Amino acid sequence: MHVFITGGTGLIGSAVVAELLAHGHTVLALARSDASAAAAEAAGAEVIRGGLADLDAIRAGAARSEGAIHLAFGNDFSSAEAVARSVAEEGAAVAAIGEELIGSNRPFVTVSGTPWVPGRASTEADQVPTEGPVGGRGRSVIGVLDLASRGVRSSAVRMPRTVHNAGDGGFAGLLTQIARRTGVSGYPGDGTQRWPAVHALDAAVLFRLALEKAPAGTAWHAVADEGDAVRDIAEVIGRRLGLPVESVPEETYGPLGPIFATDQPSTSTFTRRQLGWEPTHPSLLADLENIKP
Repeated sequence: MHVFITGGTGLIGSAVVAELLAHGHTVLALARSDASAAAAEAAGAEVIRGGLADLDAIRAGAARSEGAIHLAFGNDFSSAEAVARSVAEEGAAVAAIGEELIGSNRPFVTVSGTPWVPGRASTEADQVPTEGPVGGRGRSVIGVLDLASRGVRSSAVRMPRTVHNAGDGGFAGLLTQIARRTGVSGYPGDGTQRWPAVHALDAAVLFRLALEKAPAGTAWHAVADEGDAVRDIAEVIGRRLGLPVESVPEETYGPLGPIFATDQPSTSTFTRRQLGWEPTHPSLLADLENIKP
């Protein structure tokens, strides 16, 4: 299958590209910069130049494909306004891909976050949030899944709060960055809130499986670790960096503060049973041991 992919040179995207190529697919990667284009080509992908805001390039990429995977996101969490801009940009791009695929019965796999449900671990049957700091992402994902009624084999792979590789990535990676900057390995509240996690290489396998065989309108959970306590994560980071481990104000994390402070474990029982997905790479706490002091 010739697959159009956005975000193909990021932590997750580079793993997905390698996974697709290793299983006989070809890849057309959207690349905004010369560096991204060079990385995609070095990995074995064909390149179409453009960013997430270049809707003409995105439509052209989708039109040339036999299937699409969306992974790109602005990742500017410096303010609520910046997050809103990234969410809006992503929403327009996802809609453009979907419009190009209507009536084709081609697969379209988009990325989402695992939902949180008070008092229990979330499952694939739970709805993603459509309000709050990233509620717009939830609305975009629902729009993609609704394309199932318009001739698109659409699906969503829901990613946990930390997608990691070699000790970096996701919310745990942000904790590490903040610890290096502030000199404290911090956690919000009492640190008992739990975050799910997955290794990027395991997540890549699930994206391929969803592309190849997920039924239209379905959601899947790329969850390997159902929920590590944030204090446990901070303690590994602190030990690796030689820094004190302390509770810090929620405001330390800017617009993501309320999300960082939320208990949000998640399961992938249905995904494993239905798609035959089984994580094999290191857990988050084990992988954090790769953080360089």
